[in-house]
Amino acid sequence: MKNNSKKFVGLLLTLFMLFSLVAGCGGQKSGSKDVKEIKMGTILPLSGSQAPLGKIGQQARDMAIEEINDAGGIESMGGAKMKMVYADSKGDPATGVSEAERLITQENVVLLTGCYQSGVAMPSTEVAERYQIPYFVDVPSEDKITERGLKYIYRLAEKTSWRNRDQVKFITEMAQEYNTPVKTVGLIYENTAWGQGAVRAWEKYLPEAGLQIVMKEPYPANSSDLTPVVLKAKKLQPDVIMMVSYVSDASLLTKTFAEQQVKPLAFIGTSGGFADPTYYDLAGDACENYFDISTWEPDVNRPSSQDVNKKFKSKYGYAMNAEAVKAYVGMYIIKDALERAGSTEPDKVREALAATDINDGVTQMYAAQTKFDKTGQMINAPLVICQYQKVNGKMERVTVWPEAEARVGSNIVWPYPGAAK
Repeated sequence: MKNNSKKFVGLLLTLFMLFSLVAGCGGQKSGSKDVKEIKMGTILPLSGSQAPLGKIGQQARDMAIEEINDAGGIESMGGAKMKMVYADSKGDPATGVSEAERLITQENVVLLTGCYQSGVAMPSTEVAERYQIPYFVDVPSEDKITERGLKYIYRLAEKTSWRNRDQVKFITEMAQEYNTPVKTVGLIYENTAWGQGAVRAWEKYLPEAGLQIVMKEPYPANSSDLTPVVLKAKKLQPDVIMMVSYVSDASLLTKTFAEQQVKPLAFIGTSGGFADPTYYDLAGDACENYFDISTWEPDVNRPSSQDVNKKFKSKYGYAMNAEAVKAYVGMYIIKDALERAGSTEPDKVREALAATDINDGVTQMYAAQTKFDKTGQMINAPLVICQYQKVNGKMERVTVWPEAEARVGSNIVWPYPGAAK
């Protein structure tokens, strides 16, 4: 009798282990209204130099999920609630890969979002593809993310090359409007997938606009001294300096340019560190009159922007930035896909994301229409140029271009004060 009992217990344990293994390899496989909770995973830099942007992305997701759940959750699945599990990439690609594996195989998430850095997004999206789990890329912009033929990747963010294209358009318009000919450009960028992608785009768009690249200077991310880079720019004297940096390097470049009295017609950032909430705290007044490119600003003229930003500021004590808006809007896009899928089956969620076509609601604070092309790329990610300006004695990011989305009453400071015209 004892032997039979042992065999029975052993059989139960074997069945339990097999069930656990199956459950751990593909996320939640429940079909519809028996689902009570929809577990998703997000990979963000929650420690290290990029932690402030990871934090604001987490807060934006949490606010959206709270709103969605309070409004009844996913109705097509009987009011199932959305739940987000966060993983810290530490800004490291290898950690991002291992955390993607953990979220899929141990946390059993049905969908991933993240990662902020393109260098982390590139390999971690491949993990999701291997497990056939949808990955919603809300912030990383490296062009190649949606150019590798992956079937489970959908990106809300603009491509880096679109930013670079519009930066060049802005330069040519300013040169003409203010009668300040621009002939040469210097490129300073962190030597990562993001920075290298920007340079490839600039190498296409700048020559097409008749602008000569006289400086291409990569540097190691998180540098402690960028004086040699700044001195090279001072020697070559490009008319415009364009940069790709995260916040520690962006602020260091800004302060070093001020110390060395480098004054081109314009300094233009490429989001990232120049859009980081801590950039001004680190760079101080040296950032005044710097330009940056973004998909959203607190003063931009779009539906729902003011109301959502006001709520976020009341809840967390500071305004949203473009990264936060993408994270927030992304949750509503995922909610829409889950409603239409009526299931947590990965293939059904993927098919629903592919068929997304939203032109109303809070997603319009980001774009008038949300739709993805066959590569999974959002087709209409809008872009604006902002400038750091003192407004009533306080430094603000003021949207100045294009005119249709500029802050009412704003003026562009061009050229940079003290620059040789």
